[in-house]
Amino acid sequence: MKKALVVDDTKNIRTLLTTCLEINDYEVITAKSGHEAMELLNIEKFDLVFLDIKMPEISGTSVLKEMREMGIDIPVIIMTAFATVKNAVDCTRLGAAAYLQKPFTAEKVKSVLNEIFNNDDNIDDLEGLLKHSRELIEAGRNEDAYNILKKALSINPSCSEVYYLIGIVHEKNGDVKQAQKFYEIAERFKIDI
Repeated sequence: MKKALVVDDTKNIRTLLTTCLEINDYEVITAKSGHEAMELLNIEKFDLVFLDIKMPEISGTSVLKEMREMGIDIPVIIMTAFATVKNAVDCTRLGAAAYLQKPFTAEKVKSVLNEIFNNDDNIDDLEGLLKHSRELIEAGRNEDAYNILKKALSINPSCSEVYYLIGIVHEKNGDVKQAQKFYEIAERFKIDI
C-alpha cells in the first residue's frame, strides 16, 4: 500500500484529502504544520506528499525546498488558494509534480493522482517502458521507475537492461548489495544472448 503525507493547517482539507486518498488505497498520515511535516519526513518513507503553500511559521515552499535538499525526491502536489506566478515558478523549479487549486473536489484529487501515477499505463512496449524508467531514474523518482521496471520484466524476463536498471535503482536507494545482485543477473542475460 502506498503511503501519503497530507500537510495543511486546515482540518477540513486534511479530512477531505485523507478520505480521497484512502478510497484510492493509500495509507494517509497528516501534519498540521511544516515543522510537523519535516519531522515525519525524517522518520517515515512516503510515496507522495500533498503540501499546502500558505501555512504559519514555515511555508510549503520552504518544506519542499528542505525536502529536496535532504534528497527526498517523491512527487509533491502543491495545494494553494492563492496561486501566484512566483509560487508556481518556485515550486516547479523544486520539482513539484502538480498543483491543486483550492477549493477542490474529490474528483480533482483523483484526476491529479492519475496524472502523476497512471501516465505510464499507456506504455505497453518494452522499449517505451525502458525509456520511461530511465527518465524517472534521472529525475530521482526511483520508486516509480522500479514499478515500471517490474512491468517491463513481466513483458520480457530475460532482458538484461531491465535487471541493469533495477540495479541502478537499488544503488541510488543505497542498497549496494542488492544492486550488485541485479548487475550480475544483467551480465548473465547478456552472455546468454
